Formats: sequence, C-alpha cells, structure tokens
Amino acid sequence: MKKKFITLALALVAGAAMATEPTAEEKKQVNAEKSTVTWKAYKVTGSHTGTVDLTSGALMFDNGQLTGGEFVVNMTSMTATDLEGEWKDKLVGHLKSDDFFSVEKHPESKLVFTSVKSNGKNSYEVTGDLTIKGITKPVTFDLSVYGSKATATLKVDRAEYDVRYGSDSFFDNLGDKTIYDEFDLVVDLEWDPAS
Repeated sequence: MKKKFITLALALVAGAAMATEPTAEEKKQVNAEKSTVTWKAYKVTGSHTGTVDLTSGALMFDNGQLTGGEFVVNMTSMTATDLEGEWKDKLVGHLKSDDFFSVEKHPESKLVFTSVKSNGKNSYEVTGDLTIKGITKPVTFDLSVYGSKATATLKVDRAEYDVRYGSDSFFDNLGDKTIYDEFDLVVDLEWDPAS
C-alpha cells in the first residue's frame, strides 16, 4: 500500500511539473519599418530594381528552430529605385496597372509558410503559398536566420500569377521587347530580440 502511495505521489508531482513547463514556441513579429523587400526584374535589354513595403509579418520558432511564418506585402507601395523623375513614374504606374500587378484590385500579396526544413546551421529550406493578384502558388526558397534578423532570396515566375505583359509565355515574336517571367525578391527581416 505504501509503495502504491509513493508511486502515485511521484506520478502526480511529475504530471504537475509537466503541466507547468513553459512552452518553447515563440512568435516573432517582424518590424515592418526596419525590414525590406527588394525586387529585381529582367528584360532582354536590361533590368529594373525597386522595393515594396511589408504590411506585417511574423516568424514562428520552436526551441530556437524556425517552424513557420506569414507575411503581407503592401503592393500599393511598389516603387522603382533605378530610375528618377518621369521614367520612374511611368514604370511604377505601368507595374501597378492591369498589365502587371493590378494593384487597385489586389492591393496586398501574401506569403504563408507551409513547410520548413533545416538544411544547416541557421539555414532553412522553406516552401510557402505565395498569393499575387488573388492567385496562390507554391514557392520554395532558402532562408537564413542570424539573431534577430533573417534573409531570403526568392525567384518568382510571374506567368503563374497571370502577369502577362511582355511575357514570351503568352506572346510570340516580342524580340528585344521581351520581359523575362522570373523576377527576384530579396527579403531582409528584422525583429525586436526581446519580443
């Protein structure tokens, strides 16, 4: 009887300890003002670069390991950084139009992580659902985390999101007016280490 009582007491103590153990899951809210999303698009005759602002974002960690993430981008903030004046205004206006990203109809784009695999120290292979112009497609990329910062480079195929202008996936005989389907996004994220 005494042995059963001791066993029961130990089970209760162990159960209480497990119930009060804090969870190791953490959600790090990204500082949208300190984080940057830079785009680079390519055409036969050159390239253009610019930025677009994050509206919100968070990364999820479990015991220091990245497990998830979700981000919203403000498409109305899109701008070009390689041009000035009238040429910049023309390019940005065109990119926001229905020829490209239909920003008035689709003011936000979104990325939700669906799979995260560690592929080295501080490095992860991430697959996520990327939504542009209301169309959601999977995208896979590498993401590195260092302290309270993370960086990633994504290749996005605009043809998958019905962004047709100047694309030889949709039009023939464009010649040197061809704009390549793939564009790059370089993402630098920062959050408060205490958050």
